[in-house]
Amino acid sequence: MVVLSHLQEDKCFIIAALLIWMEDTVKYKVREYRSLNCLISVPPDEPREGGWPVLVFLHGSGEAAPQELCAALTAHGPLCESSGSAATQRFVVVAPQLPEPGGDVWESQAEAVKGIGLDAAHEFGGNRAPIYLTGFSYGGDGVLDIGVRQRDAWAALWPVDPTRSPVASADRPIWVSAGPYSRENKATFRRVWGVQDRVPKSAPPPRRVYEDAGLNHVDTAAAAYRDDDIYSWLLTHRSRT
Repeated sequence: MVVLSHLQEDKCFIIAALLIWMEDTVKYKVREYRSLNCLISVPPDEPREGGWPVLVFLHGSGEAAPQELCAALTAHGPLCESSGSAATQRFVVVAPQLPEPGGDVWESQAEAVKGIGLDAAHEFGGNRAPIYLTGFSYGGDGVLDIGVRQRDAWAALWPVDPTRSPVASADRPIWVSAGPYSRENKATFRRVWGVQDRVPKSAPPPRRVYEDAGLNHVDTAAAAYRDDDIYSWLLTHRSRT
C-alpha cells in the first residue's frame, strides 16, 4: 500500500481540481458582457445558415456572485448536466451571473441582459433575430419583467416556476413551466397572458402554453430543461417582431 504524505495529497488534490477546471473550460466559454460574467455553451457543429439561435438563461436564488461561475450556472437550467443535450446542441446558450448579493433583481439588469444576447450572437455565430429568454425561480421572474419591458427584444419567453404573479403581458409567445410558486397563480397567468394548458404531444402546442407536471420547485426545473419539445417549440418562433 502506498502512503502519501500530506504534501503529496495536497498536490494530488490540486492536480485533480485543475483537470476538472480544464475540462469545464473546454466545455464552456467564459466572457464578461455588459459588466456581467457569463458562462457560454456553443454547439460543436458548424452554424446553420443564418447562425445559431441564442438562448439566454437567468439563474435563481443562491447562484449569484461570489459563487463559482461554472458550478452556479450549471446547477439548474439548460447547462445543467441532467438537462441533456437539446439546448447545447441547438442553441448558443449564454448564462449571465448577477453580482453579489443577487436576489429578485433581474429587471434592474434588463438592458445588460438584452445586450448579452446580442453580444453572444455576434461573437459565436448566433442569429441576432431569434434570441430567446428563459429563467428559473427569480430568473423566471426576470423573464416576465424583462419580457414585458422589452417587448420586441425576444422571439419567445420561457419562465420556469417564477415566484411572483404576473402583472402585465406582452405580445410574445410564452411557455410557463409551472411549479409550486406559479401553480397558485395559474388563474392570473390565464387572465394576464392568455395561456392554455399543454396539449397532447401529437398536436402542435399553442402560442402561449401553461404546463404543470405537479412537481416541486427544483424538479420542475429539471423536467422542463430536459424536455426536447419545449426547445422545438421555441424554434417555431423565429422573429422578434
